[in-house]
Amino acid sequence: MASTTEQPPPPPAESTTSSHSHSPAHSNPTASTSSTSPSKRIISRAHLQLFLDSPTHQHVIDYIERLNAAVVGVKLTDPIQTSPTVDALLHVLKQIEKIVGHTPPIDNGKSRFGNPAFRTFYDRVFEQSPHLHSSIPHLPTGHVTELSGYFTESWGNRTRVDYGSGMELNFLSWLLCLDKLKILTPDDDRAVVIKVFWQYMRVARLLQTEYWLEPAGSHGAQGLDDYHFAVFIFGSAQLRNHNHLRPKAIHDPEILDEFAKDYMYFSYIRYINSASRPTSHSSQPLPSPSE
Repeated sequence: MASTTEQPPPPPAESTTSSHSHSPAHSNPTASTSSTSPSKRIISRAHLQLFLDSPTHQHVIDYIERLNAAVVGVKLTDPIQTSPTVDALLHVLKQIEKIVGHTPPIDNGKSRFGNPAFRTFYDRVFEQSPHLHSSIPHLPTGHVTELSGYFTESWGNRTRVDYGSGMELNFLSWLLCLDKLKILTPDDDRAVVIKVFWQYMRVARLLQTEYWLEPAGSHGAQGLDDYHFAVFIFGSAQLRNHNHLRPKAIHDPEILDEFAKDYMYFSYIRYINSASRPTSHSSQPLPSPSE
């Protein structure tokens, strides 16, 4: 492994949509005991179309839909049973939070955004990733390199010092790899969303505010957020078929305050409206969803 003190290695993957050469859809855990780090493979529209038509893409969609179905009508405050594997993943995320605490932002008078201390944080995650993965029960060591690629890039881009929905997708791909390896099972799906993914969101928010990470791209005026997508997918599943709450409720601050503890959607919309995040829609109204 190259030293990270002078010239850290490049990020393992720009995003999961551009790093599927060793994705879970192409690996058979019973036939292979080793893997390599994901690398950027999509560099043209033709490559993108190949990916969209590939089994890999369908595996990602199927997994997200499966997780989504597991949390329909489920609150964040509902009692959720967790397996030893889920507990181990939560421990890993707690360690990432500790790394943030040990890597404070530095005085960056040149720019308000993109605090250089993020690169130190990234390097520490990269270095500690093999050890963190060793705490996951029954995980074959031969797959740690590939998993570390997705996991490390889940926290932001080291070169640009930014964060976007591609990082969120890297995290979901990390979970998908664990599912394909049968480290996670469908029985874990509810806890994966309510416990693991939600804890990931908390740490991602911390990174965005601590290091003032800019969005990696804009989702346009009709986008609810430039950082995340999946929180709205899973959050809407939680609210599906709710007797009283409707999409337009996101415009009511009292409803947001009352239900933020129970539902990802309301919690994150309230966060978007806050003044503590690097970028905010406070200068323009949130787009109105359908009634």
